[in-house]
Amino acid sequence: MIEIRFHGRGGQGTVIASILLAKALFQAGYQVQSFPVFGVERRGAPVEAYVRFDKENILIRTNVYNPDHVVVQDCTLLQNIDVTRGLKPGGWIIINSPVSPDDLAPFAGFKLAFVDANRIALRNHLGTRTHPIVNTPMIGAFARVFNMPSMDAVEVAIREEVPAEVEGNIKAAGDAYDEVQLIGLIKKKDVAEA
Repeated sequence: MIEIRFHGRGGQGTVIASILLAKALFQAGYQVQSFPVFGVERRGAPVEAYVRFDKENILIRTNVYNPDHVVVQDCTLLQNIDVTRGLKPGGWIIINSPVSPDDLAPFAGFKLAFVDANRIALRNHLGTRTHPIVNTPMIGAFARVFNMPSMDAVEVAIREEVPAEVEGNIKAAGDAYDEVQLIGLIKKKDVAEA
């Protein structure tokens, strides 16, 4: 079983991102679970959402405490939240950021990828300049990092779940698939030498 934790802010589509990923994975033949955890339900407040998937039936019904991978929809969360909390060694962290983080030390022992989902969302008219909706670009980046689900499955999930700007969301997912930058494993010895 693979478990994913999404970090985002209210209004960015974090919960919808987890639902889209679950639907796309279901299209690809996986058993899935998707669920959010809310603190303060308001725009800008930190939000977490989770996805589990497996080829076998999923019988567990708990929160995700030790995710295999993490998706961070807002890089400003890195300042206040330990997104690596409980993350399994060697897990991927996919960050919405135009550049790689300056300080890689917190990511030692994990694999890192980044994509400028804000720019992609704005280019495709998703949200506003101050509140871009980055969920579909982040799902496109996820699909590239893991080579699954297929972009066809992502498109089906977007068509089923996203009520507006469907073509823009599909295009944004494809753009992020093409533009995500994979850094790979951040080695502890490399960070110590820097």
